[in-house]
Amino acid sequence: MTRTDLPSGITSATAAPRRTALISGASIAGPALAYWLNRGGFAVTVVEKASALRGGGYPIDVRGTALEVVRRMGILPRLRDAHIDLRRLAFLDGDGGEVAAIHPHTVTGGVEGRDLEVPRGDLVGALHAAVRHDVEFVFDDSVDTLDQSDHGVDVTFRGGDTRTFDLVFGSDGLHSRTREFLFGPEEQFHRYLGYCFAGFTMRNPLGLSREALIWNTPGRAAVLYAVGDGSAEGGSAGGGPTAGGGDGVHAFLNFAHPEPPFEAFRNPRAQRDLVADVFADAGWEVPGMLAALRDADDLFFDAVSQIRLPRWSSGRVALVGDAAYAPSFLTGQGTSLALVGAYMLAAALADQDHTAGFAAYEQHTREFVTANQDLVGEGDAVLFPTTAQALARRNDMLRNLDTLPPAEGRPTHSALTLPAFPTPS
Repeated sequence: MTRTDLPSGITSATAAPRRTALISGASIAGPALAYWLNRGGFAVTVVEKASALRGGGYPIDVRGTALEVVRRMGILPRLRDAHIDLRRLAFLDGDGGEVAAIHPHTVTGGVEGRDLEVPRGDLVGALHAAVRHDVEFVFDDSVDTLDQSDHGVDVTFRGGDTRTFDLVFGSDGLHSRTREFLFGPEEQFHRYLGYCFAGFTMRNPLGLSREALIWNTPGRAAVLYAVGDGSAEGGSAGGGPTAGGGDGVHAFLNFAHPEPPFEAFRNPRAQRDLVADVFADAGWEVPGMLAALRDADDLFFDAVSQIRLPRWSSGRVALVGDAAYAPSFLTGQGTSLALVGAYMLAAALADQDHTAGFAAYEQHTREFVTANQDLVGEGDAVLFPTTAQALARRNDMLRNLDTLPPAEGRPTHSALTLPAFPTPS
């Protein structure tokens, strides 16, 4: 267990007891929620099973209402500095020939000059910097048991400590253990969308610069995504290139699969074997991608799925972000929902008790979440056709597509207007 220094506000000299909150997960929803809960008068602890913040990672989008969240946090200028200016998205056929090239926002529904795409590690770092002096962070530990009662939630940590909190929040991702504590096995709420994917970094074999290439055959896609200026030199096959560097690319291998491979989610060797089997006969740059996959130290593998829950809280424990309502990367809205959900949850709790606050959180946020989850289907067939006929139709559509990005984003991205943050009662 690695514990940061307690913030100065959490001392025995504090005039009035503050409500205490534990957040499980220090990725995006967790630190964002910590920031706003602290603003709402809570003494906050964040526990993270990793030994440190997870830097690097693939690019992520901040759009619509979420832009207002980061503006109110004061981190929008930092994120604008980190913005990735991806200029070209090219689709390739099975032989590597170019089918069509378009502006990326034409597919994503983003708005050029307004919406943001940033390396994941830059957003994580900005969120942590905004709250690190006010919140306790505990790394290399996790929640082992939760026991709710009228007085609070008794928590036993994997490292052996026991503590009691007024409220507990799960921001621990698609495969949330907190959700399992509350509602049971993931399979009940896991809406599988028919695909799996592996993401990792590797050398830039084609010297790509601020562009992405998507190679498709029916049911399979390979993506090379260059966020820097591009160089075939430098880096390492095992994840050495950083997200913002010009010496590497983000590689993605996506494939249709009939059932979610639950047995592989926590088994990196099984993940590598599955991907290698699916792409064994693939051409273009895929053999080199598979070689890099074998040695990658930053492999991220998962199913393309959503979480659909009938409720997001039980007693004194609530869920936020992917743990409550993962929309899948096909919507491009996972990060934005996490940021907006964290704000709405903390705002609902700032001036009322948890029973009323949790109810208000769902009442005012669920319609926005559901609408964004329902975006799935608008982009998936374009990116990942599963039959030869669908692939041919997709390619014909791309050849005739207006390449100008939309002047306005998808209305769903901005469909919720943030309330003012209440003054704590």
